[in-house]
Amino acid sequence: MDMDMLYMLLVAGGTLALPILAFLASFFLWPSTLINIYYWYWRRTLGMQVRYVDCGGYRFCYSVRGKPGTRPSILLLHGFSAHKDMWLSVVKFLPKHLHLLCVDMPGHAGTSRTCADDYSILGQVRRIHQFVESVRLNKKPFHLVGTSMGGSVAGVYAARYPAHVCGLTLICPAGLRYPTESRFLKQLQALRRAGVSEGLPLIPSTPQEMEDMLQLCSHVRFKVPQQILQGLVDVRLPHNDFYKEVFMKIVEEDSRHCLQDHMTQIAAPVQVIWGKQDQVLDVSGAEVLVGALPGCEVQLLQNCGHSVVMERPRKTAKLVLDFIIAQQGLQSSSSKKQS
Repeated sequence: MDMDMLYMLLVAGGTLALPILAFLASFFLWPSTLINIYYWYWRRTLGMQVRYVDCGGYRFCYSVRGKPGTRPSILLLHGFSAHKDMWLSVVKFLPKHLHLLCVDMPGHAGTSRTCADDYSILGQVRRIHQFVESVRLNKKPFHLVGTSMGGSVAGVYAARYPAHVCGLTLICPAGLRYPTESRFLKQLQALRRAGVSEGLPLIPSTPQEMEDMLQLCSHVRFKVPQQILQGLVDVRLPHNDFYKEVFMKIVEEDSRHCLQDHMTQIAAPVQVIWGKQDQVLDVSGAEVLVGALPGCEVQLLQNCGHSVVMERPRKTAKLVLDFIIAQQGLQSSSSKKQS
């Protein structure tokens, strides 16, 4: 009996030890694998399903939850060098009945990489329009959300395809002439004057550069273990040449101020969310949008940087949802008055 008990304990101990050892091995030897598993698990927990859609030889990768209902569908566009899973922290706080789509931007993650023209802001707008038509999201107007580079694409999309968009949320958007220069833009100017094209702050290639980028993008100081920093670098490193290609395209003259050039053509109600301590794209950009779109709603978040989605996910989800509900209420009231 004692030997049987000992055997059972050894079996139980071994069963517990295997996943623990697997975790430790992943953490120390393959941290990038652990990060990918983390996103997979989080998507599964939140009910987000990864799908692909092919259109004319071009493939989009996106995640989706819910079905079209009484509330508008929501399409979320991520920023430079990110991916669809960056929205998971916000998705967590949105009602499960909402129809949500998070797409990998052109060339990013699971979406096809083609010619450099696709990575200009106008090129990305054309591709997102292709995606919208392919998944038939334009059957009725949807709410469009974009952050940073994705914010510029979202704003220009709303200007070019006004019938598709019933509401627009811009989170720290790129594409403006900012009255106050940010720390990031000053760094870029210094690199340009020195004739240096390497060491771009948003394209890290070492754990230290990754930590520097996180501190640049976030006002909240996250304590990230060295192994996780290494994992984040390992995930990005094979794509750094592509990221550099995209970056050089979006800072060209025809893309750098693309949102500013199109903002007066935006017809949909606009919500602007910005971190007051944004060091990448200065919060003064909100003034530019208000000047062009006097009716837009502005929310400036205290103690928050450029990574609003990561730093304040609950607040972001609430602001977006409240804005959608308020706009639906206004449309219903307008329809009743007309009838």
